[in-house]
Amino acid sequence: MIRRLLMAISLLLLSLGAASGPLENGVPSQGRSGSADESTALALLAAERGDAEAQFRLGVMYDAGRRVAQDYAAALKWYLLAAAQGHVQAQFYLGTMYGKGQGAAQDYAEAARWFRLAAAQGHARAQFYLGFMCAYGQGVPQSYAEAANWYRQAAVQGDALAQLYLGNMFSNGEGVAQNHAEALKWYRLAAAQGNASAQFHFGYMQAQGLGIARNDVEAAKWLRLAAEQGNGPAQFHLGLMYTKGEGVVQSYAEAAKWYRLASAQGNALARFILGTMYDSGKGVAQDYARAHMWFNLSAMAGNAAALKSRNLAAMHMTQRQLTQAQNLAHECQVRDFKECE
Repeated sequence: MIRRLLMAISLLLLSLGAASGPLENGVPSQGRSGSADESTALALLAAERGDAEAQFRLGVMYDAGRRVAQDYAAALKWYLLAAAQGHVQAQFYLGTMYGKGQGAAQDYAEAARWFRLAAAQGHARAQFYLGFMCAYGQGVPQSYAEAANWYRQAAVQGDALAQLYLGNMFSNGEGVAQNHAEALKWYRLAAAQGNASAQFHFGYMQAQGLGIARNDVEAAKWLRLAAEQGNGPAQFHLGLMYTKGEGVVQSYAEAAKWYRLASAQGNALARFILGTMYDSGKGVAQDYARAHMWFNLSAMAGNAAALKSRNLAAMHMTQRQLTQAQNLAHECQVRDFKECE
């Protein structure tokens, strides 16, 4: 009788989760069907009787603050009970909670232990996180070879981050023999899923002819996809392609647009190039004050050549122009390097 009751409650909990829509980052979204108090009571009853799925879902409710007040300690308690029964999602969630220090003191070793248990059951994102911890020695001995192993297991399951990081390892020869063609393969898979960093690397390798015949048109295509998602390196390199007319119609004005976007993300070289463009009037109206501003901002970011160019530009400027340039640089910093012109 008790077994039938538990099965009925579990089915009801699953139906409530389905009625509330898809998971949001692994957490059921709030639904309209059923009383919140009633569903919580049912979850608690099943969880207390040892139903692993009910324990996990109750943990999720406390973790996300859905139908109950958010309580990480309570979430941790229910995840632990479910995980001890081998519930793979509960094991994964425990890894994230110990990694973040939610519900318990931050403990990378404990996080790695739970990720390893979930990874052994084939949980792709747990495999990726465990690989990341191996790569950086968080809670486990540092090992690029071990990291590559876990990245590969997650990557073959389609995890885009794992594909990206595995591509990085083949590109750099970390934990595996350096192999540009293999790196390109994994970047391509992650790029096709919309990962901006992978799109940048895939485009960059085509521009450089690494692991594939050089193809500037394809390179520009993938760099643009990454740049439009806000990837700073892609924005900078797309600016270079427009400057040189490689894979795109040459356009200094278009180049300046992408350099500005890269500059807002801290790219010192992009700021330096903008300074040279304003100094010479390429793609923009010649403006010594703005040239000085960009040289100054580039120098502040550590570009020694920009400091020299700023001082040379100052020799051709009036005191009024110098004051204007300094004010422009200050205003640009206040705006967090956005809308600096």
